[in-house]
Amino acid sequence: MKLVVKFGGSSLASAEQFQKVAEIIHADPNRRYVVPSAPGKRFDGDTKVTDMLYACYDKAEAGEDFTENLAAIRARYDEIIEGLGLDLSLEEEFAKIKDQFVLRAGRQYAASRGEYLNGMVLAAYLGFEFVDAATVIRFGEDGICNFEKTDVILSKRLRDVEYAVIPGFYGATDNGVVTTFSRGGSDITGSIVARAVRADMYENWTDVSGFMIADPHVIKDTEIIETLTYKELRELAYMGASVLHEDAIFPVRSEGIPINIRNTNCPEDKGTLIVESTCRKPKYIITGIAGKKGFASINIEKDMMNEEIGFCRKVLQVFEENNLSFEHMPSGIDTMTVFLHQSEFQDCEQRVISGIHRAVHPDLVELESGLALLAIVGRGMRDTRGVAGKVFTALAKKNINIKMIDQGSSELNIIIGVKEKYFEDAIRALYETFVTEA
Repeated sequence: MKLVVKFGGSSLASAEQFQKVAEIIHADPNRRYVVPSAPGKRFDGDTKVTDMLYACYDKAEAGEDFTENLAAIRARYDEIIEGLGLDLSLEEEFAKIKDQFVLRAGRQYAASRGEYLNGMVLAAYLGFEFVDAATVIRFGEDGICNFEKTDVILSKRLRDVEYAVIPGFYGATDNGVVTTFSRGGSDITGSIVARAVRADMYENWTDVSGFMIADPHVIKDTEIIETLTYKELRELAYMGASVLHEDAIFPVRSEGIPINIRNTNCPEDKGTLIVESTCRKPKYIITGIAGKKGFASINIEKDMMNEEIGFCRKVLQVFEENNLSFEHMPSGIDTMTVFLHQSEFQDCEQRVISGIHRAVHPDLVELESGLALLAIVGRGMRDTRGVAGKVFTALAKKNINIKMIDQGSSELNIIIGVKEKYFEDAIRALYETFVTEA
């Protein structure tokens, strides 16, 4: 068997955490390929190394003295190295980083050094081979990872390597320019490595014991989801569930490789298994509840709108011209409503309204702000009658008015819109109905 294991920043924040990670890896010889993040917070109020690197580089780019900032970053790594009793010096590496900062190598290069250095330390501690991600993960000049090219290069590089550490979060273009994924991108690196070695499992180790049915900040002692499909994960991650980067499923999905979310601090917990498809019946009708605040809606009314050919296209073209994407678009015979991120919309709202008037000559255009969207997701909903009715009843009991409801054709999710002030109450009401009372 081949297992790829990725460890998040909290799992590698200190020498003590490194020791836990090493115990987990050595507990199973099949854990052969390791993807580390940069050191995270050691305690409340601490700063992640990635954020320290950003701040340090910003000073360098501004022509200010960044010596103390870089020394503080080095101190974080020296503390880990000393705590592990390693005979390892990063002096040359920090000299290179200093030179590259002076030469304005870029914020992406700066941010990538957190994973790069942590990978070197972890490889030395485990006795594994270190493989610089910049040599095996390829980005195009557009900043988008070329998964197919990467798979060829990485598969060849790891073919004869039995145990290796490949830092997460970054790669490079063909010209050697270091390029990073978005924040949380180490999850994607782990997925890429799993595909390249045709792993039997991709274990993603973090500081929680798996995906939770609802936000634990809203629902205390919420249950862990035992099994989750790729599609369910996409829906929940997109709507705010942040245990795993939503794009991490794409490389492994093509090979049918399952992902296991595990807890570094509770390695005995089974965590959440994420699969392409499963015969396992979910414990509840729903798999999870997730949501986001910060939305606005534009309601457009026009008599006989349904008979006007191209009406929706003309409206959406106005959003495209203003570089806006929309989240949902429920419609009726004479009305259509567009939900979008308020922060992106508010600076150009009047241009959009004017554009809509010119494009389709509506009878009325109304705006509403301060909205939240919630997703009720679950493969169990497909074969269950009355799920939407339960949603309405649950929220009505708490005197919460639904602004919008939208169910996809896959019957995998139901999206509802409510005022932001009812966001937490709505989650509690839905959890109580579908989980607590189930």
